[in-house]
Amino acid sequence: MTTPAVSFEFFPPQSLEASFRLWDTVQVLAPLAPRFVSVTYGAGGTTRELTRDAVTTLHKNSGLKVAAHLTCVNATRAETLGIAESFANSGVTDIVALRGDPPKGDGKFTAHPEGFTSSVDLIEALKDTGRFAIRVGAYPEKHPEAANQAADIDWLKRKLDAGADEALTQFFFEADTFFRFRDACQRVGIDGDRLTPGILPIENWKGVTRFAERCGTAVPVWLIDAFEKAERDGRQDLLATAICSELCSDLLEGGVNALHFYTLNRPELTRDVCHALGVVPRARLQNVA
Repeated sequence: MTTPAVSFEFFPPQSLEASFRLWDTVQVLAPLAPRFVSVTYGAGGTTRELTRDAVTTLHKNSGLKVAAHLTCVNATRAETLGIAESFANSGVTDIVALRGDPPKGDGKFTAHPEGFTSSVDLIEALKDTGRFAIRVGAYPEKHPEAANQAADIDWLKRKLDAGADEALTQFFFEADTFFRFRDACQRVGIDGDRLTPGILPIENWKGVTRFAERCGTAVPVWLIDAFEKAERDGRQDLLATAICSELCSDLLEGGVNALHFYTLNRPELTRDVCHALGVVPRARLQNVA
């Protein structure tokens, strides 16, 4: 089994305690030499400034390649491109370009009157600057708002044709879900190597099932049964590590070369899974200036 390239997603801290947790997370995972780490936006762009601060701080102090999430929500084109320019000027030239979720309480995305109308619109503008490597999101089980998977894959192809370099998928629980998605993408001309599976280690089973429902991710019956038994026996962490490691191993055996982990700023399970896959410490985190 080939040792995969790995990347990690963090979310920006919203308190002093959360800031310490983020830095602790980075310290645990940085020695695994990820090819990049990313920092998310909140729904409706609610963490825009926090994301900017976290991105620039990590870029300056961690020694890691940092990718900043950027969305179209609640901002003009000029404001959004201004944020992108500030990232580039600080040395951050990797962007995860997303349409973004609407603010809580809003039923659907509504473009700002002077803003980008879609992720494709944003990607084209970022590409035109010539300053960024661009990643986008993808949905192995289709976006909840998409009419069907074929339409969703056509939209993914538009994003890649607009200038995106790579697609990071939503999480899923069975390797065959990704393989079916990859096959469908290849049939419309998308290179399977541009698709990186998103992996969500199950730190909190009830929280993950709620998240899966919002994202349209199917939860297999066998997984529900396994966690119900594990909770009775107090073996949730062992089960989570075993299931995630097996999922990743199956993906690697199926030709996947890179994995993107959604850490939720809780690094231990992600670290343990990476170790099981042969991803061992290779680098030390730089000291904070």
